[in-house]
Amino acid sequence: MNFPVITDPYFYAVAIPAVLLMGISKSGFGAGFGSLAVPLMALAVTVPQAVAIMMPILLLMDVMGLAAFRKHFDARLIRFLVPLGLVGTVVGTLSFRLLDARLVAGIVGIFTLLFLAQRLAFPPRADSPHPPRWLGGILTVVSGFTSFVAHAGGPPVNAYVIPMRLPPLVYTATMAFYFFAVNLSKWIPYGWLGLLDQRNMATSLALLPIAPIGVLVGVRLAHRIRPLLFYRLIYAGMLLTGCKLVWDGFFSR
Repeated sequence: MNFPVITDPYFYAVAIPAVLLMGISKSGFGAGFGSLAVPLMALAVTVPQAVAIMMPILLLMDVMGLAAFRKHFDARLIRFLVPLGLVGTVVGTLSFRLLDARLVAGIVGIFTLLFLAQRLAFPPRADSPHPPRWLGGILTVVSGFTSFVAHAGGPPVNAYVIPMRLPPLVYTATMAFYFFAVNLSKWIPYGWLGLLDQRNMATSLALLPIAPIGVLVGVRLAHRIRPLLFYRLIYAGMLLTGCKLVWDGFFSR
């Protein structure tokens, strides 16, 4: 049977960089760069279609990330994050057809830029307290929700996790485990919403060989990079993400 794969060259011109960015995000710099994937892909297709196409790619990346960092995640933090992220998935499922995905993207972008502005205005000190758990709970639910509607769950949860100043490997492993659980929970709702059709899945399979390249690049960087440079790159990714999401949400029509 021949599936109707997308053949538009412009789509692949934006989709291949999107998949590479997501792969690097999954394995080393999850705070920002991965959230650019759907906005990039949405330059050529609708946001719901871009979200659906990324699903099998995310599954492969998540499995690779878990295999690479399985010994380093913070189990206590995972027990806190995962249930709240799944609550966000439920909220996203129930509200998906009622929401403008561009508006959601714009709101996520604003909060991302506000977080960066706060970090620049009030740089963290060694004795700075961690964010309160109640705030972490709210941000993680928001992360599950924005992950469901636009695969943009990184900025909200990292507004809580980054101030903890985890070692790069622990941070990367914890985010890999968290997003594996959240992304796995999306499959049944996406099927129920009719997003996993033959065209989207066949196109995803065509892009699948690109996924390991980004993951392997990110894994090598995460094992070698200094913590200070690591977090500077994270902030750069969040800045790009925030600007792109705000543009898509409020100025691009």
